[in-house]
Amino acid sequence: MTSLNRPARLNRTLLAVFGVLLLASSSFAVAAHFGHLTFLDSDATLAPSIAEPPTWALWIAAAIAIVLGLLILRWIAAQLTRRPKTHTWHLEQNPEQGSTELAANTATAPFLREVAAYPGVHHARATLAGTRQNPTLAMVISTEQGGDLTTINHHLNTHGLPRLRQALDLDTLPFTVEYRFTTHAGIRAH
Repeated sequence: MTSLNRPARLNRTLLAVFGVLLLASSSFAVAAHFGHLTFLDSDATLAPSIAEPPTWALWIAAAIAIVLGLLILRWIAAQLTRRPKTHTWHLEQNPEQGSTELAANTATAPFLREVAAYPGVHHARATLAGTRQNPTLAMVISTEQGGDLTTINHHLNTHGLPRLRQALDLDTLPFTVEYRFTTHAGIRAH
């Protein structure tokens, strides 16, 4: 599971498609306005003079615009809140004898320091989500342009994740890793 997750790829693909469409349409409009397109008359009206559309057509156009606007707002909100919800874990064998609570970000702090020290890693973030019975770890690792992802994955799978599972007393810990490349060259001394 150490690859860019599907929603992130889909979002990036959609953003790229919308960006290309907007760039192409705006370039076309600017070229038409300044008369650089020989098959269009820059002085012609956009639509021939015809009768105004019926009122119901305007209401449908407004409804479609509102629905599209709300969908776009929902999509933007989803981009801003991509981190899964974390919980405080209750680690008790016998509640009568007391209980121990562990904040998810407290559990991942040493793990993130270790991952950030791997060769080629510039920065690491992680969210430990779910409950102790059904945990999930979502990581975002910023690597340098020349970072070796194979080596980073090897360190994660052989050192970092087994230690985190042991510290949390878990047999398995499903995880996802999203790699982001940074332009920072980051000289490190180990």
